Amino acid sequence: MHVLLMPFRRVYRAIVWLANSPRTLILSYAMLIVVCAVLYHFFEEDASVGDAVWWAVVTASTVGYGDISPATWEGRLLAAILISVMVLLVIPLITAHFASKLIVDTDAFRHEEQEELKHNLRRVKVLLEALAEREGVILPDSASPPAAPSDR
Repeated sequence: MHVLLMPFRRVYRAIVWLANSPRTLILSYAMLIVVCAVLYHFFEEDASVGDAVWWAVVTASTVGYGDISPATWEGRLLAAILISVMVLLVIPLITAHFASKLIVDTDAFRHEEQEELKHNLRRVKVLLEALAEREGVILPDSASPPAAPSDR
């Protein structure tokens, strides 16, 4: 079963890689348009290169003006694949990328700040333990959770 999931994990990693890099996402989109335009030009013999590029852009954008449409089954299959890839993969990746940039927690600590906080907490713990020892106070074990406050 594990062997069957390997290709899906690789595809997932590739999608995550694409989504996290705007340059590769835009480059992939451009390559998709060019490849589909070339294939369309090949499948639809009467389509010029300009018309093929126009068809690929219009189809990929899901506008579909209808001024150019495939007549062969290969061209129609290519259109179905292009539309599906755009609607199910490329557009959601672009949207997710921009949404993740808009939803930024400005209150989140940077790594350096987190490390400084951990270091300071360790120092406070050492000082607290030294103070407790000097005063003869027994501190609760830090491994056990704190006791719930009593209502008495």
